[in-house]
Amino acid sequence: MKTSLTGHAYLAAGTTEQIPEVLALLEKQGVQTRGNPDVYVRTYTHFGVEEARELRERAGARAMTGARRAFVIATPGMTTEAQNALLKTLEEPPADAMFFIIVPSPNGLLATIRSRVERLVFSGEKGVAEGLVDAKTFLAALPERRIDMLKPLLEKDEDDKRDMSAILAFLSSLEQMVAKNSPREGLHAIYRARKYVTDKGALVKPLLEQVALLMPQI
Repeated sequence: MKTSLTGHAYLAAGTTEQIPEVLALLEKQGVQTRGNPDVYVRTYTHFGVEEARELRERAGARAMTGARRAFVIATPGMTTEAQNALLKTLEEPPADAMFFIIVPSPNGLLATIRSRVERLVFSGEKGVAEGLVDAKTFLAALPERRIDMLKPLLEKDEDDKRDMSAILAFLSSLEQMVAKNSPREGLHAIYRARKYVTDKGALVKPLLEQVALLMPQI
């Protein structure tokens, strides 16, 4: 992980478990994180345009302590609308503001977002979905078997209670495997699932099952 902070916006792969690492990094930079009203830490199960606007408004406010402000956000993903709403804030942030965005699959964000941030790599960084569904085994299986393999990701009956971090990391792993080993056949299903799976009201099970049925066998 970086030992110094010279930028104003950072992107990292991870979940809420990585928040303490970010706070520890801020402490090393002399930013008091405990009881500091200028250190804003939030976790989301859904990050849409309303959440982006709230973050943008908070970023536009003045620091309460006169020191630098830090916004640490952990979320399974961001809607396209939310990312577009944050573009200007990340490109031209208030001088005293730093942003830390933690998502399971940074490559799933818009290129325009990724071009405006620096990457943070946590020590021992691993795939969030490790141990749930192995992408290589999944792609080698027949469609019927793949449907069965999705059960660890779909074990909770309600979509809004499922582990979106694990699901998005799994989709990212599939994309990397397919891009390396076969033509682009089936990638559309991954892009579609990743785009809609975090939307409110999204039907997660059908989206993942479509991926299972359409991906080429490798």
